[in-house]
Amino acid sequence: MFKRTLITAALALFLLPTFAQHSLLYKISGKGLKQPSYLYGTIHMICPDDFFLSAHLKEAFSASKTIYLEMDMDDPEMMGKLMQSMQEKKDGYSLQNVFKPKDYEKLSRYFKDSIGMDVSMFKTMKPMILLSAVMMKSLNCDKPASYEGTFIEMAKEQQKPIEGLESMEKQVAVFDAIPDSTESIMIMDYINNLPKQKALFSKMVGAYKRQDITEIHEYLKESPELAGFEDIMVYDRNRNWIPVIEKAATKETTLIACGAMHLGGDEGVVSLLRKKGYTVEPVLK
Repeated sequence: MFKRTLITAALALFLLPTFAQHSLLYKISGKGLKQPSYLYGTIHMICPDDFFLSAHLKEAFSASKTIYLEMDMDDPEMMGKLMQSMQEKKDGYSLQNVFKPKDYEKLSRYFKDSIGMDVSMFKTMKPMILLSAVMMKSLNCDKPASYEGTFIEMAKEQQKPIEGLESMEKQVAVFDAIPDSTESIMIMDYINNLPKQKALFSKMVGAYKRQDITEIHEYLKESPELAGFEDIMVYDRNRNWIPVIEKAATKETTLIACGAMHLGGDEGVVSLLRKKGYTVEPVLK
């Protein structure tokens, strides 16, 4: 019995690094790195009551010389460039023609009644620009908190540069790869099934607060705006980010912050870095 207990305890100790994945913060070391770097999973929209910054994250942020977000959101010209990029350049283009007539009528009413905006303001824009406004209604608060915005403010206070894992042009190209007709279906699916979308988002926020990157990754299978486009939206980007992360980590201690959905799974950033030979350890709360 004593021998069996020892074996069980030893096995549990051996398996601990594998199963201790309830963390949003990871330390990257090994493979010749002279100093560690850190990887953190964010959520792009969350209510202030659910927003949190752990002591470990604050320590990692302070120790880092440079902060990497998905894009360089500290660029003062970024928003103008983004809005310009979302303008459809096709002659005679109208957002109204992307939707079926009844859907566009419902979309117009929804934007007026629920969002307080005239959808015609976006008549020359690509439909994906509407999705973020629609997704905001999945929240149970009027003004969401932002990890990216908070990190930018922290970086300014601590005089740390902000860099991007990808350019704004590359991120826009991701959405350009999805047909307008498909994007319009995504948007109407949100509007037509808002209670379901609220429940799914609440489920993801719960997983985020538990810091369960495996469960967050599973949300890919339930999220209508990602269905069929997992490679374009998530996995291809993960692979493209690895060389950027490697170069940054080789140079100095860096904090890399990206959507938590990019961390988990066999093709997640955590797994890809481990496959490259790095030690990627969860920094447990």
